[in-house]
Amino acid sequence: MKPANWFESVNCAVEGILWALKSQRHLRYHFLAALLVLCGALFFRVSALEFLVLVLAALLVIFAELINTAIETLVDLVTDEYHVLAMRAKDVAAGAVLVTGVGAVFLGCLILTDNVIAFFGSIAPLEQPLAYSLPAGALLVVILLVCLLKARFGKGTALQGGMPSGHAAVAFSVAISVILSGANAVTSLLVLGLAMMVSHSRLLLGIHSFREVVLGALLGSGVTLLLFLLLN
Repeated sequence: MKPANWFESVNCAVEGILWALKSQRHLRYHFLAALLVLCGALFFRVSALEFLVLVLAALLVIFAELINTAIETLVDLVTDEYHVLAMRAKDVAAGAVLVTGVGAVFLGCLILTDNVIAFFGSIAPLEQPLAYSLPAGALLVVILLVCLLKARFGKGTALQGGMPSGHAAVAFSVAISVILSGANAVTSLLVLGLAMMVSHSRLLLGIHSFREVVLGALLGSGVTLLLFLLLN
């Protein structure tokens, strides 16, 4: 029945949130994570603006999960049989949760890193956020480009197959970031070797062609190198 007044509308909204919390394990995880992050922010005494950003990020993740739950429930109401459009609706809704979740983790790391390091005092605080945000930002740019290219070429899935190899792109982005961040020669060789092993594994498993792996490695290396040259 339609709520008779504003109070009943609010009560329906609260009932919806409580039902989602009871029935959705992932939503409970999001609430717990938000609680821990906000308590940590208060403990480390972040600035008012930083605290506001963390609150907003947590609310966005919870909002996305609630929308995802609503879409899944509606799809299950419409049909209990397999349909490709029902699958797409659920996958896209889950993708919204994933995007907001990754963004929230990224923001939380950027905001809390300095405060945690300064609190323990064993290492001097990072005075320039770019020193540690640039590698993470470059990695995020590479991941976004991989997703766009996979969608453009329409081959493979997010984790298997397609142009270019996402694993190779990510592995070489991380390797280049480590090298350009001042790693010594031994560490640089180790991370490069690890990136090559990750890329080679995609060939051995038959998931990617040699061309897809090479282009993925070039994408990850090139974008990361370019961002470091322009911004560092």
